[in-house]
Amino acid sequence: MDPAVLAWALAQPAGSRAQVLAAAYAGGTTRVSFEGRTVEYRSLDELGRALAVLRGAEVAQSRRPSSTLASFSRGGTG
Repeated sequence: MDPAVLAWALAQPAGSRAQVLAAAYAGGTTRVSFEGRTVEYRSLDELGRALAVLRGAEVAQSRRPSSTLASFSRGGTG
């Protein structure tokens, strides 16, 4: 697992999905209960991938749309 993903998840508010997954990963367990549901991951690697997906979704959400303005003219010589 990417240490940056784990650090990000552990820094999330207590009780958030990412924080709960990170605590389970750090504790070496693959069973996670969140909002009344229990999920059993097949491996710590799968749990780590779930964390990476959560972080990726947050990063994509926080990106601001950007636009570029291009200007052209037909002023030529000759």
